Amino acid sequence: MKNLSKRALVLFSGGQDSTTCLAWALERYDYVETIGFDYGQRHAIELSMRPHLLQKLRRLSSAWDRKLGEDHIIDLSLISQLSHTAMTENIAIEMQENGLPNTFVPGRNLMFMLTAATLAYRRQLEVLVGGMCETDFSGYPDCRDDSMKALQVAINLGMASRLNIETPLMWIDKAQSWRLAEQLGGEALIELIRQDTHTCYLGERGALHVWGHGCGTCPACDLRAKGYIEYVRTK
Repeated sequence: MKNLSKRALVLFSGGQDSTTCLAWALERYDYVETIGFDYGQRHAIELSMRPHLLQKLRRLSSAWDRKLGEDHIIDLSLISQLSHTAMTENIAIEMQENGLPNTFVPGRNLMFMLTAATLAYRRQLEVLVGGMCETDFSGYPDCRDDSMKALQVAINLGMASRLNIETPLMWIDKAQSWRLAEQLGGEALIELIRQDTHTCYLGERGALHVWGHGCGTCPACDLRAKGYIEYVRTK
């Protein structure tokens, strides 16, 4: 259901999930801004993909072009100063004793959403849209629906606001995410996501696989590849 009465801010990294979420927001709201974060990530190439993606999204739809507003890049490099993870340092990806992979950056999504809420408050944007998902994910606790709902309550209490946090991918798997992208923007959006978004944790572009660019072995590439193969199989 479309809601053309609200203004949204999309957490847009330049990856598959956030690009799908941006298309979802552009279909649903009448004005959309984007925010990205430079936190010293190992795969900083995703930041360089963002302007290119935004230009291509504008060309996919004149309606999206009209709705798409300002883009913001925020320096959150303090995250890499506080954490020791495979997402911010050149170390091997492995499981930890606590059952979480060392790609988990503690507090990252919480800080992302709180920072986005602060910007949204100033720019009078009513909805925050993020690509968090607890269906196909690595077990990150700050990707869970309960975490996002609790954060929405805390943000609104602390800011005396009525911001809504929307997570359109929360209850769908990666194959369904590809399918949602097709529903939103057809084959043109699928090809844009496949060729131009970046998901690989190692920051590798390299050859173009059927599912996109990436090392092909890290957890992000594995999830993306399996989702794409399942999406194509069930078309």
